[in-house]
Amino acid sequence: MKVEAIFPHGFCAGVTGAVKKALALPAPAYCLHELVHNELVVEGLRKRGITFVESLDDVPCGATVLFSAHGVSPSVREKAKSRGLAVVDATCPFVTRVHNAARDFSERGLPVVVIGHPAHAEVKGIVGEVADGRAYVYPDLPDADRIGVVSQTTMNADEVAKIVEELRARFEVETTAEVCHATKERQDAVKAFCGDAVLVLGSAQSSNTRRLCEVARCRTFRAGTMDELKALDFSGVETLGVTSGASTPESFFEEALKHLKEECQ
Repeated sequence: MKVEAIFPHGFCAGVTGAVKKALALPAPAYCLHELVHNELVVEGLRKRGITFVESLDDVPCGATVLFSAHGVSPSVREKAKSRGLAVVDATCPFVTRVHNAARDFSERGLPVVVIGHPAHAEVKGIVGEVADGRAYVYPDLPDADRIGVVSQTTMNADEVAKIVEELRARFEVETTAEVCHATKERQDAVKAFCGDAVLVLGSAQSSNTRRLCEVARCRTFRAGTMDELKALDFSGVETLGVTSGASTPESFFEEALKHLKEECQ
């Protein structure tokens, strides 16, 4: 089996910045939700003294809390302030742009449609920017003539474009909906790969990793750890392309690539 690396792969700028901020924190510190959706990154930070929590109630008053790359709603920021927490904000800049767009639409009286997964931390933060409960996560839609549309940054780029066109057929649409540049670049590279199969290295909980599996035009495999990788059966694959999600460490990518090439000798 021939093994080829697909470029680009690995950490995007937003994840790089978030991890850098996390590594700079003196222990003990807390992080609201997973910093990024990757078990290797989370475990490494846990070993460095960061405690991951799902509620600010679990952070001692006056302690340091890190907001994840996925962003948080204004109500979360207000609660952190009221409890005297020292906040380190690791929100991805591209996610911040989406928050700003949703808030702008809301302030101008437009109901906001969010293209994304309702349970995802990024979508919850975006929805929290919209006043008076006028946020709708697609396919839920408002009874209105005009809407503002934004998107979770790690969606399938082609799917987002298709949904926006469907909405234009029904509403007058103002939109900033698009995936982040790093997500689109990685998706385009996977779609362009012409081998027998693609292996995406990343967590099953990572939205951008799952989207890479979806857009490939050949067989796909996914592995988030070396144990998961070693359990895969590549029988019948002559040319395997290897890429990784935007929250997957380069060290794991290199280890996996080395293992695959050694197995093929």
